[in-house]
Amino acid sequence: MRRLFAHLFTGDAQGRFPEADMQRIAAAIADGEARHRGEVCFAVEGALDWRDVLRGVQARTRALDAFAQLRVWDTAANNGVLVYLLLADHRIEIVADRGLRGRVGDEQWRGVCLLMEERLRAGEYTDAVVDAIAAASALLAAHFPQAPGGMDEDELANAPVFL
Repeated sequence: MRRLFAHLFTGDAQGRFPEADMQRIAAAIADGEARHRGEVCFAVEGALDWRDVLRGVQARTRALDAFAQLRVWDTAANNGVLVYLLLADHRIEIVADRGLRGRVGDEQWRGVCLLMEERLRAGEYTDAVVDAIAAASALLAAHFPQAPGGMDEDELANAPVFL
């Protein structure tokens, strides 16, 4: 019941991320992608529908759905990364495409989440996301560096998404 109430009474995500902050997040994604050939996407959701909560849908499942819905998987090198935030559950999920399997470990992704969690606890929502994007971009740059003097195609929009 506690989880249901959290989802029913959590404010919408747009209140925590006004337009200027969303533009700042989009700029952080673009800056990161200038250093690597991967694609980063940020999606935030205030709460799940009450029916999903009663069905037991968890943040990880919702993140996997968003990964597919936003087509983060649909990059030439299979190196897309979704940073997903579910405010009602206080959950961060990172979904990395198969091109990163064996290159970036779960502990490294967990480190990105921990960095983000620290800033979220301080109420610094936008800074938390910008820091997480920078950390994810550093991991991508280590394995998919941008070619010297070149910029690859930007396969996914840099704008953050409200779900």
